[in-house]
Amino acid sequence: MNKAFGDEDPPCQYRMTLAVTPHALRHIRRIVRTHLRRWGMPELSDAAELAVTEVLANVIRHAADGLCALRVLRQDGGIRVEVSDGSPALPVPRRAGELDEDGRGLALLGAITHAWAAEPAADGTGKTVWFELKAGG
Repeated sequence: MNKAFGDEDPPCQYRMTLAVTPHALRHIRRIVRTHLRRWGMPELSDAAELAVTEVLANVIRHAADGLCALRVLRQDGGIRVEVSDGSPALPVPRRAGELDEDGRGLALLGAITHAWAAEPAADGTGKTVWFELKAGG
């Protein structure tokens, strides 16, 4: 049976390299939401959009040039999102005080994802922060 145009299987990953700005976050959230819908996991959209926003906000704050690579991977029963940037400094979770405006992003990432970590690049020139979300739980 032939598939109609547009009915082909969606790719199992999406990649892009970009200079992250606060304005770009809205577009990246839309890209993530679109892929989750195509992959049959729209229930992960809210958590994925929030988590990718937190990770990319750290790129804006801590990577001098704001450049990063984003990869969204479809996995069995979920997704993995990886954000790589040129800053070798690994994120450090900290406890934010009541009146602090910053410092809650990594705690939030831990609360809404099934797993996350930060890993230094093999050549020492940057890092990758990744998170995973599972459908149905």
